[in-house]
Amino acid sequence: MRYLVVGAGGMLGTDLQQVLAGREVVALTRSELDVTDASATAEAVREADVVFNAAAYTKVDDAESNEEAAYAVNATGAANLASAAAAAGARLVQVSTDYVFDGGANEPYAEDEPLNPVSAYGRTKAEGERAVLAAHPTGGYIVRTAWLYGQHGPNFAATMLRLAADRDTVSVVTDQVGQPTWTLDLAKQLVALVDSDAPAGVYHGTNSGRASWFDFAREVFRLAGLDPDRVRPTDSTAFVRPAPRPAFSVLGHDAWSRVGLSPMRPWQDALADAFGTGALGAR
Repeated sequence: MRYLVVGAGGMLGTDLQQVLAGREVVALTRSELDVTDASATAEAVREADVVFNAAAYTKVDDAESNEEAAYAVNATGAANLASAAAAAGARLVQVSTDYVFDGGANEPYAEDEPLNPVSAYGRTKAEGERAVLAAHPTGGYIVRTAWLYGQHGPNFAATMLRLAADRDTVSVVTDQVGQPTWTLDLAKQLVALVDSDAPAGVYHGTNSGRASWFDFAREVFRLAGLDPDRVRPTDSTAFVRPAPRPAFSVLGHDAWSRVGLSPMRPWQDALADAFGTGALGAR
């Protein structure tokens, strides 16, 4: 089996390479493969058996004024990869996002919930999903994730640790709820998905449970040996941004059980392991 990791320089792409160590892997960073170039993408995919697309335009606020640029990567790029994978007979794992939903739910979003993005970033990722499923219905996997943190890129947990070194207290919102997800756990789940020969379709790749950003920050402080009471509660009105954030981003995991795979473990366990292995600093 030959594996292609696209977007190999990011948090998830780097962890995918770690999980795939010992296998035949080609890892291409953004500078090495422009997924908006259809011919270059087709050439890169031509000899692959499995393609992981971890490339994305993830600057959520910038996408509000640069939606065309975000669309080129998140939608056109995904379509190019799906068409190339279908032509090569390869399976494609397209990493998507909770932002394809509007955040107005009270219960976890099911995998077949209708999409209703409310931001430019969400719209472009939703179009990417549709493009993959249309171009490669028998070999396209959509895996939605959210609230990613890890060792190899900027993320919320790392930001909290940096702020803790500079400030006595930090204010974090309590009115946005989701699922903190370790990129190494997600990488393992994506590889397990393709190893299992599960059917193509939509899956939700987040650690289990739920938390507010405030809960997440307090747990980061606790695991770092800091006083969690230094994290102070606030709400979203204190942090007005160009792109709206989903208030509720909890994703359901029923699809895993239907294909005989276990959902990802609770977010608290993953975060503890991230600290224990040094991915976020010494515990």
